[in-house]
Amino acid sequence: MHDIASQSPREDEPTIERLLVPVQRFMELEAGGGIVLLIAAVGALALANSPLSHVFRELWETHFVVGLQDFRYDKTFHQWINDALMAIFFFVVGLEIKRSLVLGELASVRRAALPIFAAIGGMVVPAAIYIILNQNGESMRGWGIPMATDIAFSLGVLALIGSRAPLSLKVFLTAFAIVDDIGAITVIAVFYTEYISWANLGVGMALLLSLVVLNVSGVTNTLVYFIISLFVWVAFFESGIHATISGVLIAMTIPMKVRIDTQQFVRRGRVLMDIFEREGPNTTRRGHYALTTARQRGVLEELDDSSRDVESPLQRLEHVLHPWVAFVIIPVFALANAGVSLGDVGFDGLTSPVTLGIFLGLVVGKPLGIVFFSWVAVRSGIGAIPRDIGWLQILGAALLGGIGFTMSIFITGLAFEDESLIAQSKFAILIASLLAGTVGYILVRYSREIHSRFL
Repeated sequence: MHDIASQSPREDEPTIERLLVPVQRFMELEAGGGIVLLIAAVGALALANSPLSHVFRELWETHFVVGLQDFRYDKTFHQWINDALMAIFFFVVGLEIKRSLVLGELASVRRAALPIFAAIGGMVVPAAIYIILNQNGESMRGWGIPMATDIAFSLGVLALIGSRAPLSLKVFLTAFAIVDDIGAITVIAVFYTEYISWANLGVGMALLLSLVVLNVSGVTNTLVYFIISLFVWVAFFESGIHATISGVLIAMTIPMKVRIDTQQFVRRGRVLMDIFEREGPNTTRRGHYALTTARQRGVLEELDDSSRDVESPLQRLEHVLHPWVAFVIIPVFALANAGVSLGDVGFDGLTSPVTLGIFLGLVVGKPLGIVFFSWVAVRSGIGAIPRDIGWLQILGAALLGGIGFTMSIFITGLAFEDESLIAQSKFAILIASLLAGTVGYILVRYSREIHSRFL
């Protein structure tokens, strides 16, 4: 394990280094989650094409009932994962979006311009390619599928490259992927909602407003937010708008303010540590430290309370939930959704408009849109490329943006009901993500060699 002190920013470090420590930790977690996600996806694909495929499918179609007799939800495991567990995923995405907009990569208009332009290009061009190839029938509903970027997978690939991938490139990829998430969430809410129960939606919005009031009033107890959030989820679920959208909206109401400032926390901590030191430690006859005294335990509790007060509820929730999302929720989602049988795709499905639209959208449309719109931002003077990366590395990151996986598969379930279209879509997502990830890895990993030899 790494020494905690070695991961903490020192007072003598440059300001920019101290600011980038949270970004580095975030990307390390995403990278590990990407590896677990890859294992889950490969496992799902293998099981779906094995003699155990029928058992594998029946597992996810097993019903699980939650609630009382007059108020109960009877859903399959697959539905619970997509409607409930993924709401937690979207909640964490919402926390990341809020943090980035307030304090992170998207807080400054100048810094945000390049990733925003890149994300817009990475959404518009793939959708246009898909629509050109699918202009009729149910297949046209899949235009939102190639718009998405899987941040866990893409950062996982960058992690394999190591130091050859500059930190500024990782920040750029993270930033445009977050903007991409905002676009995908908007598309889900606006274009993939079949009906709306305005009464239930009104209840949900009223509950959200109550969370905003709690935030403004200075309430930071996460248990209060959790209880009200459960009712928000139910209201959105009953409204017809996909319940996962409630996760993002709830995240926007979570407080970022802290009760005490840094200097106050440091002064209080020093006083408490002095008290702790005066109260002990005492040693036993064998030379081992004795148990802490009652006074010392009181000091530790006060230190714990002060630590919670100096960290915002948003930071606490993101810190607690992110590992669960990265290493449990998303891999479980992959197991339940990535298992596509090649027999269901069929030979004709390999070249169907849906397959080609998604494949070309992710592999060609994504990098083309990201690079071209980034070039427009730079040429117009709105945005600027970091000094330590070049256009070849931008292209590599743009290709990694073509790894759609999680969000693309999620949108597939909303867009299609026909099993053959779902199979074709998932197959195209898997193949396109594999190709985009491989080529993106090569471009970033060997960008210096390629530039010196061919450019």
